[in-house]
Amino acid sequence: MLQAAYGLIIFALLLLWVSSRQRRNLGLPSGQVIYSDTGQWKKVKQPLYDPKFGLAGKPDYLIQHKGTIIPIEVKSNTKIDHPYQSHIYQLAAYCYLIQQNYNYRPTHGILHYPNQTFAIDYTEDLESKLHRIIFEMHNFGNGKIPPRSHESISKCRRCGYREICDQMIK
Repeated sequence: MLQAAYGLIIFALLLLWVSSRQRRNLGLPSGQVIYSDTGQWKKVKQPLYDPKFGLAGKPDYLIQHKGTIIPIEVKSNTKIDHPYQSHIYQLAAYCYLIQQNYNYRPTHGILHYPNQTFAIDYTEDLESKLHRIIFEMHNFGNGKIPPRSHESISKCRRCGYREICDQMIK
């Protein structure tokens, strides 16, 4: 009986160690995971949504810690010296969606890359730029194709406008 109790204690400590290590590897701060869209747990049924902007999104994680909610986006890109602007705006969109869905304004979000983690402040300036981008996206349309803003063949191949684009990279 005593051996079984020791075995359970050792097993519990092992689980705590594995959990702590996974958290560190993912760049997750301490706190309770209240939302996950990584497929590692159950599938998220509904994305976060804002009808005003028609904006929807599924952050990889939302962590609740000491009364705060922190969105976390895990990226697979390697050797990043600084976060991509598109990733910053994606994280800003999640901060905005948290504000609309949880009635709480996050102070920051986290972008985690394999070699580095960045805390991105959710400032009024970043929110204002996000709103401008969403407005521009909604008002572009009318069959117009946005100008190409890259030199990457792989991005070109994955582009949603590829079928009607006259700017494809050859």
